[in-house]
Amino acid sequence: MNVHEAITNHTRKQNAHLERFLELENEREAAIEEAIALCSAGESFSVDTINAATDRINRHARNGISPTRVHVTPDMVREAADKKMK
Repeated sequence: MNVHEAITNHTRKQNAHLERFLELENEREAAIEEAIALCSAGESFSVDTINAATDRINRHARNGISPTRVHVTPDMVREAADKKMK
């Protein structure tokens, strides 16, 4: 394999890694928005789905160049809901 092919393969791998990160990030963001909407409506909510997505993101990040994410607490969701209502 020549240098050009090696660079192309490396770039493709990085791009695929980042594309998967974006998919996982979108799942996490959707779960966050759902929890905020439930909280804003005064309904019960859970952060389990959010943190499961966070765990998948963090496992994925160990194998590439994508960032990690912190786990979300119920207080964080309540704070975000309060900010959204103001």
